[in-house]
Amino acid sequence: MSLVQADDSPIPAVAPAGTVARRRPLLPVLVLLGPVVLFFLAVFVIPVGLMVRYSFLQQLPDGTLTGSFTFANYIRLGAVDLYRNVVITTLRISLLTTLGAMLLAYPLAMVIARGPAVIGRAITVLVIAPLLVNVVVRAYGWRIILGNGNGGVLNWALSWVGLGPVEILYTEWAVVIGSMQVFLPMMVLPLAAAIGRIDPAVEDAARTLGGSSLAVFRRVTLPLSVPGLGVGCTLVFSLTASSFILPALLGGSFTKMLGTLVEEQILTVFDWPFGAAIATAMVLIVMAINLAYMTLIERRFRSRATEGA
Repeated sequence: MSLVQADDSPIPAVAPAGTVARRRPLLPVLVLLGPVVLFFLAVFVIPVGLMVRYSFLQQLPDGTLTGSFTFANYIRLGAVDLYRNVVITTLRISLLTTLGAMLLAYPLAMVIARGPAVIGRAITVLVIAPLLVNVVVRAYGWRIILGNGNGGVLNWALSWVGLGPVEILYTEWAVVIGSMQVFLPMMVLPLAAAIGRIDPAVEDAARTLGGSSLAVFRRVTLPLSVPGLGVGCTLVFSLTASSFILPALLGGSFTKMLGTLVEEQILTVFDWPFGAAIATAMVLIVMAINLAYMTLIERRFRSRATEGA
């Protein structure tokens, strides 16, 4: 059997015997990957490796570091009530921020992906626009809004309607509110992309079969948007758990998180090994929780989608 060219001259469908497929040379690939690998090693692998190494050292009262490895810094982090409460507070604030961002992001993502084009573009601009403002400026803006006493905008509005002032600034809720506003785009954009890839005919078929809007969302849209949800939850949870500016400005000394604790141990106490141990533990905890969370939601919603089908 042979193929025919445009000029009707036959050409063999199989390459002649003895010919060898030409392989791409490896050197250009290495040349292209070399700068990226070197940059990754210089700015990530080596600093993280040094941080992990310092976390197993011990600092003497005069500030010198011993050469022997020890787990004393990690034992101290888990044994002292103050530091253990900081870990629990960090996880609680990160979880609340992720859940709140999820509830706010789904309606916005649905409008961006399914609404009219003009409204979708406007919502996208409103979601992305705060990223152009420095996080420090936004944190100070929330300090003005959530300020305690009659000086805060929120308390002024509540007093005007007769509900009285509330104490929100320097609490966990202040950090949650500020973190939700700062990291909301990280949840909306992946969700909008995931919902935009869902075929509208699938949702129309579910409505044709008698499903309500809530049932269609719960059994069709939500399970199919799990990849975007997993990405958004991972970003929001990780950024919140490792943030420093928002807990420092909105939580103060009353609501400490791991980021502020690392800053205090390194820049105030000058205890580099313990600060490195806190940072290493924070990375490991966030990674473990993100992996467990993504595995859980994928299994749960995929099983529901299978049952619904």
